[in-house]
Amino acid sequence: MNTTPMIARISYPEQELAFDLSNPIDLSLPLSTEEYTARAWYVPPVKIEPVMTDQFVGEVSKGGSVNFRDITFNPHGNGSHTECVGHISKEWYSVNKVFKKFFFTAELISIQPERRGEDLVITLDQLEAALAGKKPEAVVFRTLPNPEAKKEQQYSNTNPPYLDHHAALFLRMNDVKHLLIDLPSVDREEDEGKLLSHHAFWNYPDAPRHDATITELIYVPDRATDGSYMLSLQVAPFENDASPSRPVLYKLL
Repeated sequence: MNTTPMIARISYPEQELAFDLSNPIDLSLPLSTEEYTARAWYVPPVKIEPVMTDQFVGEVSKGGSVNFRDITFNPHGNGSHTECVGHISKEWYSVNKVFKKFFFTAELISIQPERRGEDLVITLDQLEAALAGKKPEAVVFRTLPNPEAKKEQQYSNTNPPYLDHHAALFLRMNDVKHLLIDLPSVDREEDEGKLLSHHAFWNYPDAPRHDATITELIYVPDRATDGSYMLSLQVAPFENDASPSRPVLYKLL
């Protein structure tokens, strides 16, 4: 493993930030055909199948000259994904049109959701305390406890923790553009379609934030300590409301 630092710098009006590209922290969960990979919203596992016709075999192990496979998945239920306001809007908006840059200041915070009746909720008070006045471009939520079993969690019909919509509004009011969370949604699994946190964060329909995104179903490894980072957020260039993504953190120097 190469341990030689590769220092990058990004200049902001008020400061220049340096970070080490040689030590990335990948937050993404893969798109996999395995039954045990994390899934939500009752979707089946990813399906990857070779194209097979009378004239063509898309599998080298079966006599074909190349591997040539079709892939079927749902970006909201299979693996890490990033979505834009098009997820909740009547209008068509593509997440592929959102990004004009791909590096953002980010704050990683760890929060143990509070019990509220039958629910576990990340509250406004918890968020304010964790950010302590910082106003990054992106906020990354790691919920506690944080077992590696999250990578295999089957979330459907489990009422997972979620983000109180007042906390989502707080992020919007502080101009946080990118919200990342290790849960299948920022909203309650069953909420009668209200999607309060989605609406609050994107300010839809009043004045939609077309440059803001929500990334769900990530996993933050324990080796990443809470604090300030540079975030690289890349999506596969699907013209859709959501796309598979690979968020990567780099510790600031």
